[in-house]
Amino acid sequence: MLRRSWMLVVLAIGMLLASPVGALAQQSAAGGGHGPGAGLIGLGIGLGLGLAAFGCGLGQGRLAAAAMESIGRNPNSTNQLFVPMIIGLAFVESLTLYSLVMSFFLLGKM
Repeated sequence: MLRRSWMLVVLAIGMLLASPVGALAQQSAAGGGHGPGAGLIGLGIGLGLGLAAFGCGLGQGRLAAAAMESIGRNPNSTNQLFVPMIIGLAFVESLTLYSLVMSFFLLGKM
């Protein structure tokens, strides 16, 4: 199952890389207002945000699972674990928000 999903990802990336870049150049020459690299910047924005969100989800899931496991082993530690867990979740989420801000900067360069 995992091998099949990796094959689909590689196929999708291959199709994106094999797309004609000349079409972007013709569009910009016709007065589209975008440079020939606008499509690649858009692709970078999408991939960057997607990877950041994926990593954020994995990090938050691992953090919450570890906290729940610790609370399950010692229920009296709930009050001691809550604040550090929330701070950790905020730090993980901030990385995704930084990626969003960077995508807005890249969007301005299109």
